[in-house]
Amino acid sequence: MHDARESTNDDSARLNDVRELAYDGRHADALRVLKTIEDQSDDMVLTYYGFVTRKAGDMADGMAFYAAALAVNPDNLLTRSYRGQALVEQGQVDLALAELTQIRMRGGCGTWAETSLASAIATGETYSH
Repeated sequence: MHDARESTNDDSARLNDVRELAYDGRHADALRVLKTIEDQSDDMVLTYYGFVTRKAGDMADGMAFYAAALAVNPDNLLTRSYRGQALVEQGQVDLALAELTQIRMRGGCGTWAETSLASAIATGETYSH
């Protein structure tokens, strides 16, 4: 296996790799690839740091990464959905509903971000992707 730093993929391809690794539960590998991305302040990079960190069991740092991503781009619907799902996991359904409202107000009706968060709120079950 090659070192993640030796990848010839551009940052967009690396983010796709991070997503696949994270969805497969390979959190340490996803973090290694994330660290190779040039723009560490990009809202999607921060979003995936939040997702991977949260799924690896560190809710506090995951939430901090989501907050940082939304500070960069308040219209990032994926971040809002992931943060809302994290709030559901913490039993803070009222705050998750506020994120769902933000997703809808920002044009996210009918998107995966909206439907996955609405489902998590309704069922209490969150997604690993």
